[in-house]
Amino acid sequence: MFRSVNNKIIIKGQWVCCFLLLSLSTLYGQNSTDHKYARFVDSARFHVKNSLTKAQSFLDSIPTPIEKAIQGRVADFYALQALIQSDDGEYANLYQSYILALNYAEKEKNYRVGGRACLELFSNIYFVKKDQTAFKYLEKAKEFYMLDNYQNGLLEVELMYAYVKYLDHEYKGCNDLILPHLEKYKKVKDDAYYYLFANYMLTENYIKLNEFKKAYASFKEFQSLKNNPTIVKYNYLSFEAGINLTFAEEYSKKKQTDSTFHYLEKARNLRAYMSSDLAREYISLFADYYKNTGNIAQAKIYLDSLNVFEKEIFKNMVDASYELNKPLLKAESNLASEKDKKFWITVFSFSLFIMLAFLSIRYVVFFRKHKIKVHDFNDEISNYDYLKSNNEKLTGKVRGLEEYIANLKNEIKDISLIHELPYQKERIKELYKSLHVNSSTLLDKSENHIELVNELNVHFFKEIKLKYPQLNDSEIITCYYLFMEFKNKEIALFLNMSVRALESKRYRITKKIKLDTKKTTLVEHLQETFSH
Repeated sequence: MFRSVNNKIIIKGQWVCCFLLLSLSTLYGQNSTDHKYARFVDSARFHVKNSLTKAQSFLDSIPTPIEKAIQGRVADFYALQALIQSDDGEYANLYQSYILALNYAEKEKNYRVGGRACLELFSNIYFVKKDQTAFKYLEKAKEFYMLDNYQNGLLEVELMYAYVKYLDHEYKGCNDLILPHLEKYKKVKDDAYYYLFANYMLTENYIKLNEFKKAYASFKEFQSLKNNPTIVKYNYLSFEAGINLTFAEEYSKKKQTDSTFHYLEKARNLRAYMSSDLAREYISLFADYYKNTGNIAQAKIYLDSLNVFEKEIFKNMVDASYELNKPLLKAESNLASEKDKKFWITVFSFSLFIMLAFLSIRYVVFFRKHKIKVHDFNDEISNYDYLKSNNEKLTGKVRGLEEYIANLKNEIKDISLIHELPYQKERIKELYKSLHVNSSTLLDKSENHIELVNELNVHFFKEIKLKYPQLNDSEIITCYYLFMEFKNKEIALFLNMSVRALESKRYRITKKIKLDTKKTTLVEHLQETFSH
């Protein structure tokens, strides 16, 4: 499974789930056991694609210790558990489940599940944290697949190394890893995604290397897979949109306006399959095109659109940061130390008691007409109790976030004083990227995101639960981050999951809410439905 930090890349929907089902099905014959509870593992495997709740109920029905109850099938158990946790957003336990799956896979010689667990561990460690120690898991995955003689798994490991080079902009190095194995990818008839993804990277690399003849050849191979039944249509069209924009960008740099417009028009037909990054690039390239052709009025229209687009995204991010900062700052100022907290809580509680007693007497004797005011006051008390219940988990984040917001204000002020539009634009992009990357580290990934965010934007969650009750908590929190215009890479960081898994989840969401992606994107639908 490939983890992308570039939103041009859309990863194949539900690929991991199907792969795991196939792996477990194959391994069942190798690891069969006479223990009656092994059938619960098979039942969970059967239901995991359509009903995670049913799958979890079967796993929960296995008595402890599971090592005795399902001897020889424990690696399968933890691999299924990790798959369920990934979709439910239980990321604190996801890593541990894959570690256990790996340990038992080695013990049970369940090499295919061991290889899958290693790839997941590599993805979570390297693409999220950029930790070089993750490569030991990639090597371990290769060893497992060689022991199992699983050729598709070995191809996936090869592509993983190439993908790392691609993301690091080492285009020639990426090609050097792909080309010797290209024919092997082409021969995988049961899953053409390997060949599709390889040609996508080759096309992009050749364009960046200014080798357009080779780029066209790779693009032609890519297009030959358009109607392949093993390819998810959404992935193909998303890749195609990215390639067209890359062609347009390079031709724009060369001032070849006809070619630039040609590929921009091709990309226009794929607008519904573009992420926010691609949409931004699409608008910017059209503005450059009209500027290069001398149509300043039309260029200004696109520049204004881009400016509005950038400001809206930037405003949403800054507003989100400030909204998060308000309760943190209030908590910090009121509860500077544990001693002061206890003292002021006691004083305030006593004051509230006296005030409530006084108001109650006046209410009974003289002031029944003030019933509404008393009710409002009780609401304030309830809000105070709510704030107190969250102080411990929020206080620890205040100091770092205060300093971060102060620096952010200074940076925004500096940018506002710049009068040169291109330089100001670059500074905004740098700040925007820094804002997402740095702010993501301020959140504790072990915390329950659905609880924390729900506390900060109650109205959104109430409305989306009423409108789409079929969405689970993990899908709702994903919708919230998309609604706030976070990029795929940042959402994946927040939720400690891969971009590939996130794109699969986005695809499932569109299916659940029956969204016509030909007319609008998921992000645009959320903005139109819940912005008020």
